[in-house]
Amino acid sequence: MGSMFQEEGSSSVTSSPLQFFSMMSLSPSIGSPYPFLRELKSEERGLYLIHLLLTCANHVAAGSLENANITLEQISQLASPDGDTMQRIAAYFTEALADRILKTWPGLHKALNSTRIIMVSEEILVQKLFFDLFPFLKVAYILTNQAIVEAMEGEKMVHIIDLNASEPAQWIALLQVLSARPEGPPHLRITGVHQQKEILDQMAHKLTEEAEKLDIPFQFNPVVSKLENLDFDKLRVKTGEALAISSILQLHSLLALDDEALRRKSPLLSKNSNGINLQKVLLMNQNTLGDLLEKDMVNGYTPSPESASSSPGSLTASMNAENFISALWGLSPKVMVVTEQDSNHNGSTLMERLLEALHSYAALFDCLESTVSRTSLERFKVEKMLFGEEIKNIIACEGAERKERHEKLDKWLQRLDLSGFGSVPLSYYGMLQAQRFLQSCGCEGYRMKDENGCVVICWQDRSLFSITAWRPRK
Repeated sequence: MGSMFQEEGSSSVTSSPLQFFSMMSLSPSIGSPYPFLRELKSEERGLYLIHLLLTCANHVAAGSLENANITLEQISQLASPDGDTMQRIAAYFTEALADRILKTWPGLHKALNSTRIIMVSEEILVQKLFFDLFPFLKVAYILTNQAIVEAMEGEKMVHIIDLNASEPAQWIALLQVLSARPEGPPHLRITGVHQQKEILDQMAHKLTEEAEKLDIPFQFNPVVSKLENLDFDKLRVKTGEALAISSILQLHSLLALDDEALRRKSPLLSKNSNGINLQKVLLMNQNTLGDLLEKDMVNGYTPSPESASSSPGSLTASMNAENFISALWGLSPKVMVVTEQDSNHNGSTLMERLLEALHSYAALFDCLESTVSRTSLERFKVEKMLFGEEIKNIIACEGAERKERHEKLDKWLQRLDLSGFGSVPLSYYGMLQAQRFLQSCGCEGYRMKDENGCVVICWQDRSLFSITAWRPRK
């Protein structure tokens, strides 16, 4: 694989690999023709890796561990955490599938993970790297802050609840805007919710420092808690103050609450779930990984009946999230802004989640491939410590342990509507600011779409994050 850097941009498909793929059996039991596969061009190797991942997931779901093991060995010959986009993503999906297998031996799994401790400093670092390397959170902050500024016009006492108080940049920017209000700044109180006290301490220090500099009356109320254990009394919402709520990438984790109903055996995939027409796919001759996964890539896969989104397990999970959202409604905020991953990673079957996750994480890995060097340590840390862990949670975990239950915008619109919230269109000025910021990033792949007053941020045509604003219906 020494010619890795020369292969970029080369997407010509020669006839010999096509003939080879059409002639050879793709059954993992015959062993992999490793020497030949190492000579494949980047795109052809990517297609074969996708095929192997889907084959492996099928074996894992069916409990065929011997075949899964053989396929994992084949993938490991081609995947690499420092290779091209598909090699990198395959490395993390392989790790996730292996972890799922290991969970069938709880003692072995616990022993292998017994010394694995994620330090708070590492968590802060990886969140900071995500903030720096991608524009998604910055766009969410611009739109959230503008919605809050407009809702709080003329208010003298403002209270903001931040359900994920980890990045002071958002509120430093808001303090600066509020300090320039014609009527003068309000008295501002921010309640920050986070499970790490150290992170809240850092927030308090930086925001208090900025407020003093700008001469804004300010208080920071830290609440050390996981979201699912949040005591609403500790938010200290008072009468006479105007309340705003900011939730950035938090609500999806609540879908796992009391979700023991989902702890059941993964249903077997339908017989034609391996029916991937490699010849047809190779002839597509597409350039990006997103394109490789599109169209007929998985035309042979038929979800089993249990995978319907209205399964009892998913309904139970939704109710738990709705109870929390209903409690937020009870606080009567003037505005609530919600940012979530716009992906469908909450299917009830392994294959359903694997297919969806391949699409969305392919887009995220593609972002980095287009904007950051392959040898970047920062890129490696984000891919391993953030995306790798999310992929592992989506693929390897079930029941209450599976927290990364990202869902699409339409599901959140329905859920918030049922909890008594009415949608508020994001302001034109906020969208203009966000659009200008995205253009200033100097990368054409990032796009923003206005969907009936909601905003979806995309990489190419793949939507990745949604931002919506709400207020309680009386």
